[in-house]
Amino acid sequence: MTQNSDVSTTSIASVDVFKALADPIRLRIINLLLHRDELCVCHLIDVLSLPQSSISRHLGTLRHTGLVAGRKDKLWVYYRMTVDEQSPLFGLMRELSALHQHESVLADDLERVKHINC
Repeated sequence: MTQNSDVSTTSIASVDVFKALADPIRLRIINLLLHRDELCVCHLIDVLSLPQSSISRHLGTLRHTGLVAGRKDKLWVYYRMTVDEQSPLFGLMRELSALHQHESVLADDLERVKHINC
């Protein structure tokens, strides 16, 4: 019985990750974090042109799945990817990002983030 619960737990965790990556805003955030070591919430607001409440909600989902973590520095919170670069999950996210690079919104995000100095 323990073996079945382990499979169920793993399956649920995988489903949560796929759900998190299926949202267009969260995919944009992941795409940005794949190209930068870390980004402040204020930078994500500027690049994505979304309100702070929306960015925070999406980051909360990504934190819940363990894909990102935040670090507080005075008044600001900086987010980074937590998935090891050797992990198959990191490879999946990189491939997903590459698959969508032809979409102008992701390319525009990457162009805007180039002008941010953290």
